[in-house]
Amino acid sequence: MAASAAGQSKIATVLRVTGGNFLEMFDFFLFGIYAEAISHAFFPSDNDTTALLKTFMGFGAGFLMRPLGALFLGAYIDRIGRRKGLIVTLGIMAMGTILIAFVPTYQSIGLLAPALVLLGRLLQGFSAGVELGGVSVYLAEMSTPGNKGFYVSWQSASQQVAIIIAALIGYAINKLFLADAVAAWAWRIPFWIGCLIVPLLFFLRRNLEETAEFEARKIRPTLGQVITSLVGNWRIVLLGIMLVLMTTVSFYLITVYTPSFGKVLNLSAADSLIVTLFVGVSNFIWLPVMGALSDRIGRFPILVLFSLLMLVTAYPALTWLVHAPSFAKMLEVELWFSFLYGSYNGAMVVALTEIVPAHVRTSGFSLAYSLATTVGGFSLAICTTLITMLNDKAAPGIWLSLAAVCGLIASLIVYRTRILADAGTASAFR
Repeated sequence: MAASAAGQSKIATVLRVTGGNFLEMFDFFLFGIYAEAISHAFFPSDNDTTALLKTFMGFGAGFLMRPLGALFLGAYIDRIGRRKGLIVTLGIMAMGTILIAFVPTYQSIGLLAPALVLLGRLLQGFSAGVELGGVSVYLAEMSTPGNKGFYVSWQSASQQVAIIIAALIGYAINKLFLADAVAAWAWRIPFWIGCLIVPLLFFLRRNLEETAEFEARKIRPTLGQVITSLVGNWRIVLLGIMLVLMTTVSFYLITVYTPSFGKVLNLSAADSLIVTLFVGVSNFIWLPVMGALSDRIGRFPILVLFSLLMLVTAYPALTWLVHAPSFAKMLEVELWFSFLYGSYNGAMVVALTEIVPAHVRTSGFSLAYSLATTVGGFSLAICTTLITMLNDKAAPGIWLSLAAVCGLIASLIVYRTRILADAGTASAFR
């Protein structure tokens, strides 16, 4: 009975801590689904591509705040605790969500509309800069021995639940409302739903307990000490950025960018959302499976194998798709990318918690992750620009291949050399 109760307690803790992750990805993904409607509502232009690019730049602007959130909020969490910090990040995220959900259109209030939407994105980005790191570190510190990869993988898995639900809601709205109604106001419905679940998420996080590892720690660094430590361990941060880059680029391309890429291929919005739904389910399966596998065989073989597979298949797969686009081919390609992303990320996130020094684990993890995500977050705009400049609809594969190169090189350096040993992380190498 005691073992059963402990297992149920662990499950409940995972659900509580990952709730904020759900909200973050729910809102981020909605921004991608309704990019066209948002562009017309807040960033009007005579040219649809220009309006869409403005929207994607607004989407990417949130990522510029992530490094600041990682530093300031990360240092705050490393000093005052995981539980209190995660409640603060959820509050900031909720404010950004409410702004985007209720801001009037450009036609109603002029330039104030895009300014407020941008403010909402900046708040979300500031919070998200430490949300992923805070959750990942919390899960790593509360995990049972030998199962750290499995537990930490639920940080990313919770995001896939958000994608699945957002895709289902988006599909329902496209079926229930005419296109004009969706463009005019119905696109806001999912954002309103996001606002409604905020009180529940606060309730769940208020019941979190502080991790035993943090309670036992005697070093509680100040912001200045955190910055000094991170500067001294700049190689870890740089390698962490390279490790994460493949994750962020591949994730945003197979989820947030899918509806827009579907339009490029002249596929229906409904078809694109169905593809995204299957991708979310696939991600949800592969992440914990590969996180658990990395506990058994190590992080290194998984990271190298799947970054290499992404490198050699990304552009050819997209070239095959765009040559004769169809729903079935898009589903096949996206599920292949999902397998590569889920497998790589299942090992990568826990690896990052292991190579960052313990006393700055949240801020260090978050800084590396947020800097990589700042680049990856502009993938939507980068891919749109590449397609236009190169006149090649498969051009996103080039961007994805470059990200895979970064992941491959970082994996080889981290696990085949000892340059991190002086930072006290030799035990992390497997």
